[in-house]
Amino acid sequence: MAGYRFFPAADKRQDEIWEYTSEQWGEDQAKKYILGLHNHLQRLSNKEIPWQLLPQRLVVPSDLNLSVFFSRYEKHCIFFRELSGNDIGVISILHGAMQVPVRLNEDLERILNKEEE
Repeated sequence: MAGYRFFPAADKRQDEIWEYTSEQWGEDQAKKYILGLHNHLQRLSNKEIPWQLLPQRLVVPSDLNLSVFFSRYEKHCIFFRELSGNDIGVISILHGAMQVPVRLNEDLERILNKEEE
């Protein structure tokens, strides 16, 4: 069975979603949202939900040669890439009200810098 893994930036953003949701609407709602997010990610990794390819020229830095896909879960955009073994690597999880291109570029740059180390 395929699975999913978080890159550090996505893991941090997941924590931020938990904290914000918990503060605004309580822990029960935060738990419900995060569990729904993980269910969505599992369905993505199993290819039960169609993958949408992000146009490379729009956001992906030119020196980073990889295909980035995205999907929406409620108010958030999930950005991911395909990994070996049919897993997906979650690059970032961004709320639609954020400066998505700027934040995604920052998270992609972190991956580039990490892979060069």
